[in-house]
Amino acid sequence: MAKFDVLDMNGKKVSTVELSDAVFGITPNEKAVHAAVVNFLANQRQGTQSTKTRSEVSGGGRKPWRQKGTGHARQGSTRSPQWTHGGVALGPKPRDYSYRLNRKVKRLAILSAISAKAAAGDMILVDSLSVAEYKTKAVVSMLSAVGAGKKNLIVTPAVEEKLVKSAANIPGVKTTVATSVNTYDVVNADKFILSVDAAKKLEEVLG
Repeated sequence: MAKFDVLDMNGKKVSTVELSDAVFGITPNEKAVHAAVVNFLANQRQGTQSTKTRSEVSGGGRKPWRQKGTGHARQGSTRSPQWTHGGVALGPKPRDYSYRLNRKVKRLAILSAISAKAAAGDMILVDSLSVAEYKTKAVVSMLSAVGAGKKNLIVTPAVEEKLVKSAANIPGVKTTVATSVNTYDVVNADKFILSVDAAKKLEEVLG
């Protein structure tokens, strides 16, 4: 068990908490993290790029000249790939880039990402993450007080609607719940900010 300082939303240390080394203190596995990040980005790809083949381009129904005797190479259509305005040979078509990653690799990757943030001092524990009203200024003030970075991932144990909507238009801030934390978001954030309850929830889910 490792001890971590706990701050309040004003940035003052209020206590310490012990968290499991099995979740917050493993030796990071870079290969697993890389595999999880590549998988996440591949699954985000839309795959909607498309080109038209010769059968899909309009026109070209008539043979442009007779087969023999003109001195030209024989041609059957003005929409063959070698013609201007012709179809595209072997061009991209809509496809699905997503694939599944081994469950053990995914788990190792998220544990590695979280442990790396904890070891680097980029994990910030807050006693409670909530705001009394829909107010962006309250979240901006909290982020400044606890020493947030340019890009921050805020994690709560359950959906805090007022916090989520108050943080929605702050550049570089993403909010999520403990059960939905993914490796890419953790790696991509400068600071990993979570409440004590969210940390305990992560221990339950990943421990």
